[in-house]
Amino acid sequence: MHPAFSVIFFTTSSGAGYGLLALMGIFGAAGLLPADRWVGLAGLFMALTLISTGLLASTFHLGRPERAWRAMTQWRSSWLAREGVMAVLTYIPAGLLGLGWIWFEDTRGLWAVAGIVTAILSWITVVCTAMIYRSLRPIHQWHNDWTVPAYTLLSLMSGAVLMSVLIHLFGVDNNYIQGLTVVTLAAGWGLKTLYWGFNRRSKGLPTVNSALGIDAGDVSVLELPHTSDNYLMKEMGFKVARKHADKLRRISHLLGFALPLALSLLAMFISGYGAIAAVIIAWGSCSLGILVERWLFFAEAKHTVNLYYGATTV
Repeated sequence: MHPAFSVIFFTTSSGAGYGLLALMGIFGAAGLLPADRWVGLAGLFMALTLISTGLLASTFHLGRPERAWRAMTQWRSSWLAREGVMAVLTYIPAGLLGLGWIWFEDTRGLWAVAGIVTAILSWITVVCTAMIYRSLRPIHQWHNDWTVPAYTLLSLMSGAVLMSVLIHLFGVDNNYIQGLTVVTLAAGWGLKTLYWGFNRRSKGLPTVNSALGIDAGDVSVLELPHTSDNYLMKEMGFKVARKHADKLRRISHLLGFALPLALSLLAMFISGYGAIAAVIIAWGSCSLGILVERWLFFAEAKHTVNLYYGATTV
């Protein structure tokens, strides 16, 4: 698939934003974050800014962005519509959480309930986004049991890395949050590695033979249906060389997981400006690594329509 930057930015930005927002809701309700208005303002501002800019960027890939709101009317059958509905609904409890945290400096009682509801709706929104890709049967690289868990965990991981920056900037002593950052980085790295391995080892994918019901022999297209590239070939026939994909995967392993994990571990044993520098670099590295990971997520996805245009397998 053609890796459009608007969609890549949307999935990474909103994923990190929802991950941070969910953690703000949970840790705020549990009393593991101080009910200080500046902590609440900074955390919720970062989360909602990432979410809002990501959602706005997602409309740039549409032919008529001004009609994006109409997609939400199809929520009974479309995961895209469900994502839009849940994204809008999440702003309501998030606003209540912000009101209690920033105005009243309180995260208990009603405000705690708002925090829990915010976390639940954030998680549901991320799952709906992942299901947009999981539900596409013609793309085997997405239509598998690894897509939703990997997408959801990377959202939580990105949010945890960003929250680690937040607590160090405000001098919040909370080993639970830093420990969660380390755990989610390790788990996200492992799950993404398994996802890549699954796609590399997958067998029984659609081929020209299976499409025609011919078991033996090599089948090839005698004459291509078009003499020049069309929309389907550009959007769904994007190709990335194996050597480039492997190189980008190594970059994602390093920047997205290995380096942030090492720096997050380091931050658990040091303090002061050294710890702040470590978590900020970890966040920057993780963000770049996840951008590369998400580019590969789209670039390596092969639609079965390519069989019609001369591909032997997808």
